[in-house]
Amino acid sequence: MELNEWATRILSADTIEEKLFEPDVFSDNAPGSPYFWDKPTRPPGMDFQKHTRKNKLPKFHEFSDPDKRAICMHRFAGHELLAVEIMAYALLAFPDAPKHFRRGVANTLREEQGHVRLYMQQMERLGIAFEDLPLYKHFWAYTPYLKKPEEYLSVMSLTFEMANLDFAPAYGKAFMEHGDTFCAKLMQQILKDEIAHVAFGWSWLKKMKNPSESEWSAWQKALPASLPPNRAMGTHFQEENRKSAGISDDWIIKFKNSVFQQE
Repeated sequence: MELNEWATRILSADTIEEKLFEPDVFSDNAPGSPYFWDKPTRPPGMDFQKHTRKNKLPKFHEFSDPDKRAICMHRFAGHELLAVEIMAYALLAFPDAPKHFRRGVANTLREEQGHVRLYMQQMERLGIAFEDLPLYKHFWAYTPYLKKPEEYLSVMSLTFEMANLDFAPAYGKAFMEHGDTFCAKLMQQILKDEIAHVAFGWSWLKKMKNPSESEWSAWQKALPASLPPNRAMGTHFQEENRKSAGISDDWIIKFKNSVFQQE
């Protein structure tokens, strides 16, 4: 199956099974013209809803309650489904990008589909389904700013996915402290995969940026004004996880100086 056909199928899907469909073999011989998808089709009961303050995630100390853990699994599954869609968006938006870049996006998309399935397994164990709670637009709010591969990499790989280098271990620790080894092990898998995804973004940003620019400058310049640099971290900055993804010491120093001096 051609990558653009697969991406279109995902973004047009009105069932979760179609959202998570992956071909046994894909090709990229006819990527087509750039197409910037406006809004994905969603299965019944999974439309985007307005986020309100009452929809905040439960606090760590509440995780002894399985219903609170279920809310987290649902929210995280929703984020992964958004990532699936945004990566499909990228395959349609950037047909002229290098073939290895496009294949990397496709492979990452497959892993994100796998994450959705893993979260759904835990949701089922905890007695919740996708249709039971609101889902939010989140990443789709930034697609108007994703007109170049460098912008996609900076927003998705090096901001939202990078933040998971902090969130995944923090939630994993909290789940383990409350005796949920299933959710804790899932977060370990998520962390491992997200390190690889951030490494992909870092590698390609270095290749695609202007040679006269630093990685820090290229990343900052590619972020929309509505997405401040601090969105690339969670509650506790995990420097070693970023180093595992190949992020340079210079970038990490500049990030910490930029973000922590504002606090």
